[in-house]
Amino acid sequence: MQQHRDVDKIFLAIVIVLIGLGFLIFVSASLGIWAQNEVKFSNGLLSQTVFGLCGGALSMYLASRIRYQVIRKHAFWIFIAVVILSILVFVPGLGMEHGGAKRWINLGITTFQPGELLKLGVIVYLAAWLTLFKRKIHSPLFGIYPLLTVLGIACFIFMAQRDTGSFLVAAFAGTAMYIAAGARLRDLVFLFLIAIVGLGLLAVWRPYVLDRFTTLWHHDDFQGSGYQLRQSLIAIGSGGLVGKGFGQSVQKFNYLPEADGDSIFAVAGEEFGFVGTTLLVILYVLFALRGLWIAAHAPDVFSGLFAVGLVILITSQSFINIASMLAIAPLTGVPLVFISHGGTALLVAMAEVGILLNISRYRSA
Repeated sequence: MQQHRDVDKIFLAIVIVLIGLGFLIFVSASLGIWAQNEVKFSNGLLSQTVFGLCGGALSMYLASRIRYQVIRKHAFWIFIAVVILSILVFVPGLGMEHGGAKRWINLGITTFQPGELLKLGVIVYLAAWLTLFKRKIHSPLFGIYPLLTVLGIACFIFMAQRDTGSFLVAAFAGTAMYIAAGARLRDLVFLFLIAIVGLGLLAVWRPYVLDRFTTLWHHDDFQGSGYQLRQSLIAIGSGGLVGKGFGQSVQKFNYLPEADGDSIFAVAGEEFGFVGTTLLVILYVLFALRGLWIAAHAPDVFSGLFAVGLVILITSQSFINIASMLAIAPLTGVPLVFISHGGTALLVAMAEVGILLNISRYRSA
């Protein structure tokens, strides 16, 4: 295996542009919080800058230097560790609740969202498993059953945390890896049927999942369940072709819920218009294409599957967020990667980029 001296510079450049633009959009969106609570604004900006941006830069560098083979060697224990960590949010006094969801661990000076690591852990373990049994994945015992088991564990934890969006993202990434490993069409049809049944069960277990689909189809309840979606569409629509300009969003002031979080794409639409948001979407598409190029030129099966999973994990989450703001998909609560508020999400996403950069060091010619 030949190691190249440099990481993939094209991919790195795309990431730097995304993170740079994302931080500017985040700062602008956060002004809505500053107008209401200066302390909350300062804490959020500090967390995003120190824990997310600076911590993320360090995690990206370290991940780009650690050989990906080390991750494969410890894949099982990595998965077990992140599962245990994710369960800790339910421990009284340690877990923290926000908006009816328990997704955070209280660290005193800041909070940590272990679900971000759980998504990564799912990808790590599935990549290792599918590599080890690549020649046997057509057998249910080595292919679809282990896939469903891993996703089932993640599903149970994410549903208990009321985080449907994160499970969907992990499921998309896991399925993409299964396809890349050589899954047969009939296995994919079986997966599709399982997904349909699963959605039905979720609608019974967690009625809010069905409510979000209902809101998508009938979002005329402007003061109720359709409020966030309505305000998002107003923000994006008022941006027009080129937007109102940086920092000039009106909707972020007391109108748009989670303006610096789930709804940040709407703020970008209002300030930068159709042109700006189209550029943002193009950047995510370029990220996906170059990331898949790295996967296609990976030196071995594990690194190729791992890269596919990471790329789909990041881009599917981004496009789900964008689609929900445009009323194309239900609101899921997943943040826009590299842009939305969330130090843990940014730190982990940049670590995932670092892993992709590490794989690119060993790319075939």
